[in-house]
Amino acid sequence: MPSPPKNVQFTKAEAGRRIRSIRESRGITQVEMAKTLGIPQSNVSAMERGTRGLTVHQVVKLARVLKVSADEILIGRNGSHETKPPTSLKLLRRLQRIEKLPEARQRVVLKFIDALVDQESSR
Repeated sequence: MPSPPKNVQFTKAEAGRRIRSIRESRGITQVEMAKTLGIPQSNVSAMERGTRGLTVHQVVKLARVLKVSADEILIGRNGSHETKPPTSLKLLRRLQRIEKLPEARQRVVLKFIDALVDQESSR
């Protein structure tokens, strides 16, 4: 069995496409999802277009609403994104620490991570 790629990356656009696909497969409208999440429909639209990043807290809420795992939103499943969930315990521990931060701090950390990933993706 081939080993998973060392540098698993995910972008806001890829996560957005997965969110839209899962939402549509569940028969949920953007308006319904926005109401359940307690956010404006325009935010759902921006997430799905990949123009708005996601906090860890939002990923968890989306996963609950869509009845999927957070990793399905972030990196796909069943090989649909040709990657496997990160298995690094260090990475998982860091994500857990980020989840414990206040939401405002989570946004700062995730904006920084998004900027780094976006910078690498554009090379």
